[in-house]
Amino acid sequence: MIDEKKLLESSILIVDDNPTNIVLLENILERKGYENYTSTADPRTVAPLHAEEDFDLILLDIRMPHMSGIEVLNVLREKGTDEFLPILVLTAQTDQQTRQEALEAGATDFLTKPFEYWEVLLRIRNMLETRYYYKRQVERRGQLEAEVRRRTKAIRETQFEIVQRLGRAGEFRDNQTGAHVLRVSKVAEIIARAMGMDDEFCELILYASPMHDVGKIAIPDSILLKPGSLTPEEWEIMKKHCASGCEIMGDHPSEILWVASQIALYHHERWDGKGYPEGLKGEDIPLYARITAVSDVFDALMSERPYKQPWTVDRAIEYITQESGKQFDPNVVSAFLGNLSAIVAVRDEFPDE
Repeated sequence: MIDEKKLLESSILIVDDNPTNIVLLENILERKGYENYTSTADPRTVAPLHAEEDFDLILLDIRMPHMSGIEVLNVLREKGTDEFLPILVLTAQTDQQTRQEALEAGATDFLTKPFEYWEVLLRIRNMLETRYYYKRQVERRGQLEAEVRRRTKAIRETQFEIVQRLGRAGEFRDNQTGAHVLRVSKVAEIIARAMGMDDEFCELILYASPMHDVGKIAIPDSILLKPGSLTPEEWEIMKKHCASGCEIMGDHPSEILWVASQIALYHHERWDGKGYPEGLKGEDIPLYARITAVSDVFDALMSERPYKQPWTVDRAIEYITQESGKQFDPNVVSAFLGNLSAIVAVRDEFPDE
């Protein structure tokens, strides 16, 4: 149902070089209750006026100095005005060519001079009703799109939360606070942004990297928590946590789970090809995993484990630097070294308790 008050509040532009016609149309509009109208005798001002006001209807004369109505229509079309802007052409010319040119240029309907009071009001109302319903549809579409975005965001945030909690669950096996996975994710995001990656990439690595060691769930405590060095046989079992982590992620189409599976599987690959489980080399290793590898090793070196004491920050930085081009991607190491203050601050923000 149309809101009559809103219809009468519609913004209307009258364009005619004849002052008499302008006064006539203004009187007709005012007598019917339309008050939100603007008039101009200079067709060159139409485009700027519409850009400022976003009119609901334009009453446009055809024959005018400086610019014809057809030229005005062309300018409005070139400037990419509203998807649906009703334009009622005012003309004393009834020839087929004029009508065809006007319609091709974007005119909606015609009003023949001299004006009939009843016809002016009916044609204006019909056009404003169409414009009214169009704007309601646009508004409704915007509301639906906003709702879809809201629900999609809620689903994505739920996925992120589940992935983070599962990552922390895996880390609890040998780090009771789970702070390691939080630090790894934060540092990975810092490195990714320093490398110029877009917001989506950075968001994905932030939320997926906590899953890098979730495969440890499948490793026996006798190996995972062993205080001394592992035997060759035990080491082969330990290395299986990469494939186990990827298997836990499964083949769900969720983008975050796919990224998490790539990180879990490949974060122990090396730039020189001497890593595991597949011995990938250089850029064959997914970038998500290359970034996580630097973040993970840096934090692990400074963390206490059953088999080692924590390193100092300087010693850990020295190791990362020395392994550039060997264990780690040089570009990742460069981004890491260029943001040390922010990276070290992460450890202060999320300490092991």
